[in-house]
Amino acid sequence: MLVLGRSQVEALLDTDTLIDALASAMADLSAGRASAPDRVAALVPERDGFLTAMPGFVPSAGVLMSKLLTLFPHNAGTPLPTHQALIVAFDPDTGEPAALLDGTAITTARTGACSALSARLLAREDASVLAVLGTGEQARSHAAAMCRVRPIRQIRVAGRDRAKATALAGELSAELQVDAQAAATYAEALDGADIAAATTHATDPVIRRAWLTPGVHVTSVGFNPDGREIDDATVAEALVCVESRQAALAPFPAGSSDLLNPIRDGVITEEHVHAELGELIAGSKPGRSSRNQITLYKSVGVAVQDAAAAALVVAAARKQSVGTEIRLA
Repeated sequence: MLVLGRSQVEALLDTDTLIDALASAMADLSAGRASAPDRVAALVPERDGFLTAMPGFVPSAGVLMSKLLTLFPHNAGTPLPTHQALIVAFDPDTGEPAALLDGTAITTARTGACSALSARLLAREDASVLAVLGTGEQARSHAAAMCRVRPIRQIRVAGRDRAKATALAGELSAELQVDAQAAATYAEALDGADIAAATTHATDPVIRRAWLTPGVHVTSVGFNPDGREIDDATVAEALVCVESRQAALAPFPAGSSDLLNPIRDGVITEEHVHAELGELIAGSKPGRSSRNQITLYKSVGVAVQDAAAAALVVAAARKQSVGTEIRLA
Protein backbone atom coordinates (compact mmCIF):
# COMPACT_ATOMS: atom_id res chain seq x y z
CA MET A 1 0.00 0.00 0.00
CA LEU A 2 1.29 3.44 -0.95
CA VAL A 3 1.47 6.02 1.87
CA LEU A 4 1.59 9.74 1.09
CA GLY A 5 1.95 12.62 3.57
CA ARG A 6 0.50 16.11 3.36
CA SER A 7 3.46 17.86 1.76
CA GLN A 8 3.67 15.12 -0.88
CA VAL A 9 -0.05 15.42 -1.65
CA GLU A 10 0.22 19.20 -1.97
CA ALA A 11 3.17 18.90 -4.34
CA LEU A 12 1.43 16.33 -6.53
CA LEU A 13 -1.90 18.17 -6.97
CA ASP A 14 -2.16 20.55 -9.94
CA THR A 15 -5.07 22.97 -9.64
CA ASP A 16 -5.93 23.21 -13.34
CA THR A 17 -5.91 19.43 -13.73
CA LEU A 18 -7.98 19.07 -10.57
CA ILE A 19 -10.68 21.49 -11.79
CA ASP A 20 -11.03 19.48 -15.00
CA ALA A 21 -11.13 16.19 -13.08
CA LEU A 22 -13.84 17.56 -10.80
CA ALA A 23 -15.92 18.51 -13.84
CA SER A 24 -15.86 14.88 -14.97
CA ALA A 25 -16.67 13.63 -11.47
CA MET A 26 -19.59 16.03 -11.08
CA ALA A 27 -20.98 14.95 -14.48
CA ASP A 28 -20.63 11.29 -13.45
CA LEU A 29 -22.45 11.95 -10.17
CA SER A 30 -25.41 13.72 -11.79
CA ALA A 31 -25.68 11.03 -14.47
CA GLY A 32 -25.78 8.26 -11.87
CA ARG A 33 -22.50 6.71 -12.97
CA ALA A 34 -20.71 7.46 -9.67
CA SER A 35 -21.64 6.37 -6.16
CA ALA A 36 -21.48 8.72 -3.17
CA PRO A 37 -23.88 7.86 -0.34
CA ASP A 38 -24.75 10.45 2.29
CA ARG A 39 -22.08 10.91 4.93
CA VAL A 40 -22.50 9.54 8.43
CA ALA A 41 -20.98 11.04 11.57
CA ALA A 42 -20.04 10.24 15.14
CA LEU A 43 -20.61 13.31 17.30
CA VAL A 44 -18.30 14.67 20.00
CA PRO A 45 -20.70 17.13 21.70
CA GLU A 46 -18.32 18.38 24.38
CA ARG A 47 -16.02 19.70 21.64
CA ASP A 48 -18.75 20.65 19.14
CA GLY A 49 -16.96 18.27 16.81
CA PHE A 50 -17.61 15.15 14.78
CA LEU A 51 -15.96 12.40 12.75
CA THR A 52 -17.60 11.72 9.41
CA ALA A 53 -17.12 8.94 6.84
CA MET A 54 -17.46 9.67 3.10
CA PRO A 55 -17.14 6.66 0.74
CA GLY A 56 -17.14 7.16 -3.01
CA PHE A 57 -16.70 5.30 -6.30
CA VAL A 58 -15.96 7.04 -9.61
CA PRO A 59 -15.64 4.43 -12.39
CA SER A 60 -14.35 6.89 -15.00
CA ALA A 61 -11.44 7.78 -12.70
CA GLY A 62 -10.90 4.16 -11.68
CA VAL A 63 -11.06 5.00 -7.99
CA LEU A 64 -12.83 3.52 -4.97
CA MET A 65 -12.07 5.30 -1.72
CA SER A 66 -13.34 6.54 1.61
CA LYS A 67 -12.46 9.69 3.48
CA LEU A 68 -12.50 10.02 7.26
CA LEU A 69 -12.86 13.67 8.20
CA THR A 70 -12.98 15.42 11.57
CA LEU A 71 -14.42 18.88 12.09
CA PHE A 72 -13.36 20.43 15.40
CA PRO A 73 -14.17 24.16 15.23
CA HIS A 74 -12.39 24.97 18.50
CA ASN A 75 -9.08 24.23 16.77
CA ALA A 76 -9.41 27.65 15.12
CA GLY A 77 -6.55 29.84 16.29
CA THR A 78 -4.39 26.84 17.26
CA PRO A 79 -1.68 25.04 15.27
CA LEU A 80 -4.25 22.37 14.36
CA PRO A 81 -6.68 22.90 11.46
CA THR A 82 -10.42 22.72 12.09
CA HIS A 83 -10.73 20.06 9.36
CA GLN A 84 -8.42 17.02 9.37
CA ALA A 85 -8.74 13.96 7.18
CA LEU A 86 -7.35 10.68 5.91
CA ILE A 87 -8.21 8.95 2.64
CA VAL A 88 -7.91 5.24 1.92
CA ALA A 89 -8.03 4.20 -1.73
CA PHE A 90 -8.90 0.64 -2.74
CA ASP A 91 -8.41 -1.36 -5.92
CA PRO A 92 -11.83 -1.08 -7.63
CA ASP A 93 -11.38 -4.55 -9.20
CA THR A 94 -10.42 -6.51 -6.07
CA GLY A 95 -11.23 -4.27 -3.09
CA GLU A 96 -7.60 -4.47 -1.92
CA PRO A 97 -6.34 -1.40 0.03
CA ALA A 98 -4.06 0.44 -2.39
CA ALA A 99 -3.10 3.79 -0.84
CA LEU A 100 -3.32 5.78 2.38
CA LEU A 101 -2.95 9.51 1.98
CA ASP A 102 -3.42 12.74 3.83
CA GLY A 103 -6.94 14.00 3.21
CA THR A 104 -6.59 17.43 4.80
CA ALA A 105 -4.71 18.87 1.82
CA ILE A 106 -7.11 17.15 -0.59
CA THR A 107 -10.17 18.54 1.23
CA THR A 108 -8.74 22.06 1.06
CA ALA A 109 -7.72 21.80 -2.59
CA ARG A 110 -10.81 20.08 -3.98
CA THR A 111 -13.18 22.43 -2.16
CA GLY A 112 -11.56 25.54 -3.59
CA ALA A 113 -11.21 23.92 -7.01
CA CYS A 114 -14.89 22.94 -7.16
CA SER A 115 -15.92 26.47 -6.21
CA ALA A 116 -13.70 27.62 -9.08
CA LEU A 117 -15.46 25.11 -11.33
CA SER A 118 -18.78 26.68 -10.33
CA ALA A 119 -17.36 30.10 -11.21
CA ARG A 120 -16.21 28.78 -14.59
CA LEU A 121 -19.78 27.63 -15.19
CA LEU A 122 -21.72 30.53 -13.66
CA ALA A 123 -19.65 33.68 -13.08
CA ARG A 124 -19.55 36.39 -15.73
CA GLU A 125 -16.66 35.96 -18.16
CA ASP A 126 -15.22 39.35 -17.18
CA ALA A 127 -15.50 38.84 -13.40
CA SER A 128 -12.41 40.54 -11.99
CA VAL A 129 -13.12 41.52 -8.37
CA LEU A 130 -13.13 38.70 -5.82
CA ALA A 131 -14.35 38.97 -2.22
CA VAL A 132 -12.98 36.26 0.07
CA LEU A 133 -14.84 35.93 3.37
CA GLY A 134 -12.78 34.06 5.95
CA THR A 135 -9.07 33.92 6.65
CA GLY A 136 -8.27 30.19 6.92
CA GLU A 137 -6.90 27.59 4.53
CA GLN A 138 -10.12 27.50 2.52
CA ALA A 139 -9.89 31.25 1.98
CA ARG A 140 -6.39 30.83 0.57
CA SER A 141 -7.42 27.85 -1.58
CA HIS A 142 -10.42 29.70 -3.02
CA ALA A 143 -8.40 32.79 -3.90
CA ALA A 144 -5.80 30.75 -5.76
CA ALA A 145 -8.34 28.60 -7.60
CA MET A 146 -10.57 31.51 -8.65
CA CYS A 147 -7.59 33.17 -10.28
CA ARG A 148 -7.29 30.11 -12.54
CA VAL A 149 -10.77 30.50 -14.07
CA ARG A 150 -11.46 34.24 -14.17
CA PRO A 151 -9.31 37.37 -14.81
CA ILE A 152 -9.14 38.41 -11.16
CA ARG A 153 -7.38 41.77 -10.76
CA GLN A 154 -8.42 42.57 -7.17
CA ILE A 155 -9.08 40.48 -4.06
CA ARG A 156 -10.78 41.82 -0.93
CA VAL A 157 -10.33 39.73 2.24
CA ALA A 158 -12.64 40.05 5.25
CA GLY A 159 -12.88 38.08 8.47
CA ARG A 160 -13.64 38.34 12.15
CA ASP A 161 -10.01 39.27 12.86
CA ARG A 162 -8.80 42.29 10.86
CA ALA A 163 -5.16 41.44 11.56
CA LYS A 164 -5.57 37.98 10.04
CA ALA A 165 -7.35 39.47 7.03
CA THR A 166 -4.48 41.93 6.55
CA ALA A 167 -1.89 39.16 6.83
CA LEU A 168 -3.70 36.91 4.35
CA ALA A 169 -4.16 39.77 1.88
CA GLY A 170 -0.42 40.42 1.97
CA GLU A 171 0.36 36.76 1.36
CA LEU A 172 -2.12 36.48 -1.51
CA SER A 173 -0.76 39.63 -3.12
CA ALA A 174 2.74 38.16 -3.13
CA GLU A 175 1.75 34.63 -4.13
CA LEU A 176 -0.79 35.44 -6.84
CA GLN A 177 0.62 38.73 -8.13
CA VAL A 178 -2.80 40.33 -7.68
CA ASP A 179 -3.85 43.45 -5.77
CA ALA A 180 -5.17 41.99 -2.50
CA GLN A 181 -6.44 44.15 0.35
CA ALA A 182 -8.10 43.63 3.71
CA ALA A 183 -11.63 44.99 4.11
CA ALA A 184 -12.96 46.28 7.42
CA THR A 185 -16.28 44.42 7.10
CA TYR A 186 -17.93 41.71 5.04
CA ALA A 187 -20.19 44.36 3.51
CA GLU A 188 -17.18 46.41 2.41
CA ALA A 189 -15.54 43.37 0.82
CA LEU A 190 -18.73 42.49 -1.07
CA ASP A 191 -19.44 45.99 -2.37
CA GLY A 192 -18.81 45.79 -6.13
CA ALA A 193 -17.46 42.21 -6.04
CA ASP A 194 -18.09 40.03 -9.10
CA ILE A 195 -17.41 36.80 -7.20
CA ALA A 196 -17.90 36.22 -3.47
CA ALA A 197 -16.31 33.19 -1.81
CA ALA A 198 -17.65 32.47 1.69
CA THR A 199 -15.35 30.15 3.64
CA THR A 200 -16.43 30.69 7.26
CA HIS A 201 -17.84 28.86 10.27
CA ALA A 202 -20.36 31.66 10.68
CA THR A 203 -23.38 31.53 12.93
CA ASP A 204 -24.99 34.58 11.31
CA PRO A 205 -24.96 35.16 7.54
CA VAL A 206 -21.87 36.80 6.09
CA ILE A 207 -23.57 36.96 2.69
CA ARG A 208 -26.57 39.32 2.76
CA ARG A 209 -28.60 40.41 -0.24
CA ALA A 210 -28.29 44.10 0.65
CA TRP A 211 -24.51 43.84 0.38
CA LEU A 212 -24.41 42.16 -3.04
CA THR A 213 -23.86 43.75 -6.43
CA PRO A 214 -26.11 42.64 -9.34
CA GLY A 215 -24.51 39.83 -11.34
CA VAL A 216 -22.33 38.49 -8.53
CA HIS A 217 -21.55 34.78 -8.34
CA VAL A 218 -21.57 33.54 -4.75
CA THR A 219 -19.85 30.38 -3.54
CA SER A 220 -20.47 29.11 -0.02
CA VAL A 221 -18.58 26.20 1.53
CA GLY A 222 -19.01 26.98 5.23
CA PHE A 223 -20.63 24.34 7.43
CA ASN A 224 -22.10 25.09 10.83
CA PRO A 225 -25.14 23.10 12.01
CA ASP A 226 -25.97 25.97 14.38
CA GLY A 227 -25.71 28.75 11.81
CA ARG A 228 -25.47 29.68 8.17
CA GLU A 229 -23.44 31.79 5.74
CA ILE A 230 -26.21 33.10 3.45
CA ASP A 231 -29.37 35.02 4.29
CA ASP A 232 -32.85 34.07 3.08
CA ALA A 233 -33.11 36.97 0.64
CA THR A 234 -30.00 35.91 -1.27
CA VAL A 235 -31.09 32.28 -1.44
CA ALA A 236 -34.59 33.28 -2.60
CA GLU A 237 -33.37 35.58 -5.38
CA ALA A 238 -30.37 33.61 -6.63
CA LEU A 239 -30.09 30.89 -9.24
CA VAL A 240 -29.12 28.10 -6.82
CA CYS A 241 -26.78 25.27 -7.83
CA VAL A 242 -25.34 22.41 -5.75
CA GLU A 243 -23.10 19.37 -6.14
CA SER A 244 -25.94 16.97 -5.40
CA ARG A 245 -29.57 17.67 -4.53
CA GLN A 246 -29.65 14.52 -2.43
CA ALA A 247 -26.63 15.60 -0.38
CA ALA A 248 -27.53 19.29 -0.08
CA LEU A 249 -31.09 18.59 1.09
CA ALA A 250 -30.28 15.64 3.37
CA PRO A 251 -30.50 15.97 7.16
CA PHE A 252 -27.40 16.69 9.28
CA PRO A 253 -24.56 15.81 8.88
CA ALA A 254 -24.88 15.80 5.09
CA GLY A 255 -27.11 18.72 4.16
CA SER A 256 -26.91 22.51 4.20
CA SER A 257 -28.73 24.68 6.72
CA ASP A 258 -28.38 27.52 4.18
CA LEU A 259 -30.97 25.67 2.08
CA LEU A 260 -32.80 23.52 4.62
CA ASN A 261 -33.73 26.44 6.89
CA PRO A 262 -35.42 28.56 4.18
CA ILE A 263 -37.21 25.42 2.93
CA ARG A 264 -38.41 24.69 6.48
CA ASP A 265 -39.57 28.29 6.89
CA GLY A 266 -41.45 28.35 3.58
CA VAL A 267 -39.14 30.90 1.95
CA ILE A 268 -38.33 28.50 -0.90
CA THR A 269 -39.21 24.94 -1.90
CA GLU A 270 -36.88 22.12 -2.83
CA GLU A 271 -37.63 22.91 -6.48
CA HIS A 272 -35.83 26.24 -6.04
CA VAL A 273 -32.54 24.32 -6.30
CA HIS A 274 -32.04 24.90 -10.01
CA ALA A 275 -29.25 22.52 -10.96
CA GLU A 276 -26.38 20.29 -9.98
CA LEU A 277 -22.97 21.21 -11.34
CA GLY A 278 -23.00 17.99 -13.34
CA GLU A 279 -26.22 19.05 -15.06
CA LEU A 280 -24.66 22.38 -16.04
CA ILE A 281 -21.64 20.54 -17.42
CA ALA A 282 -23.80 18.12 -19.40
CA GLY A 283 -25.96 20.96 -20.70
CA SER A 284 -29.18 19.44 -19.38
CA LYS A 285 -29.78 22.56 -17.27
CA PRO A 286 -28.99 26.15 -18.29
CA GLY A 287 -26.69 28.41 -16.31
CA ARG A 288 -26.64 32.19 -15.99
CA SER A 289 -29.37 33.88 -18.04
CA SER A 290 -28.35 37.54 -17.71
CA ARG A 291 -25.47 39.74 -16.61
CA ASN A 292 -27.37 40.99 -13.58
CA GLN A 293 -28.54 37.59 -12.35
CA ILE A 294 -27.18 36.53 -8.95
CA THR A 295 -25.92 32.95 -8.99
CA LEU A 296 -25.18 30.81 -5.94
CA TYR A 297 -23.20 27.61 -5.58
CA LYS A 298 -23.83 26.03 -2.18
CA SER A 299 -21.34 23.27 -1.43
CA VAL A 300 -21.66 20.57 1.21
CA GLY A 301 -18.79 18.46 -0.12
CA VAL A 302 -19.30 15.06 -1.74
CA ALA A 303 -17.01 12.05 -1.84
CA VAL A 304 -16.60 11.99 -5.62
CA GLN A 305 -14.62 15.23 -5.29
CA ASP A 306 -12.18 13.52 -2.91
CA ALA A 307 -12.08 10.48 -5.19
CA ALA A 308 -11.19 12.54 -8.24
CA ALA A 309 -8.42 14.34 -6.35
CA ALA A 310 -7.09 11.15 -4.76
CA ALA A 311 -6.93 9.45 -8.16
CA LEU A 312 -4.80 12.29 -9.53
CA VAL A 313 -2.47 12.22 -6.53
CA VAL A 314 -1.96 8.44 -6.53
CA ALA A 315 -1.38 8.33 -10.30
CA ALA A 316 1.18 11.17 -10.09
CA ALA A 317 2.89 9.56 -7.10
CA ARG A 318 3.31 6.24 -8.87
CA LYS A 319 4.57 7.95 -12.03
CA GLN A 320 7.11 9.99 -10.09
CA SER A 321 8.00 7.23 -7.57
CA VAL A 322 6.87 9.37 -4.62
CA GLY A 323 5.68 7.95 -1.31
CA THR A 324 6.37 4.93 0.86
CA GLU A 325 5.20 1.40 0.11
CA ILE A 326 4.12 -0.69 3.10
CA ARG A 327 2.67 -4.18 3.49
CA LEU A 328 -0.35 -4.75 5.70
CA ALA A 329 -0.18 -8.55 5.61
